[in-house]
Amino acid sequence: MISRDRALEMLRQEISQVNLIKHVIAVEAVMRGMARRLGGDEEVWSRAGLLHDLDYSRTVDKPEQHARLAVEMLKNELPPDALQAILAHCGHVAAVSPMDKAIRCADPVTGLITAAALMHPSRKLEGINVGFIAKRFKEKRFAAGADRDQIAECLNLGIELEDFLGLALDSMRESSEELGL
Repeated sequence: MISRDRALEMLRQEISQVNLIKHVIAVEAVMRGMARRLGGDEEVWSRAGLLHDLDYSRTVDKPEQHARLAVEMLKNELPPDALQAILAHCGHVAAVSPMDKAIRCADPVTGLITAAALMHPSRKLEGINVGFIAKRFKEKRFAAGADRDQIAECLNLGIELEDFLGLALDSMRESSEELGL
């Protein structure tokens, strides 16, 4: 399986937007936390999170190709279940496994949490708590791009929404320095 260093190198070759790099690092962190919670392989799950948008710059105007190109690029780098999860994150295949379901809710929650941190006076993950994020979750216009229905898919994993928000926040805090939050 691809090392984290090699994955980051690939990302930096493919993606020039700093915020998108931070997004995939945040998804990596949440996927690692989800793997811990659900008994998955932390390295496989986190690598799927880190590389799920590898092809974004190439497919931004071709959403039907998003993730498909990434899977092609990664077919010799990741195990089949991680490739399946990458396809599932954007709905190209059904989310069947726990990893598939986890990446579906991990992807949008990172945007919600990042936006909440940036609007807080501290502009840091340490400055916010689950209650603050849950309140923002209910405000449909706040971080409007963070698909609330997709975040709520955490229920398909037996994880209540506020519990998931806490898990995601704690996971992102582990990478706060790398995220600049």
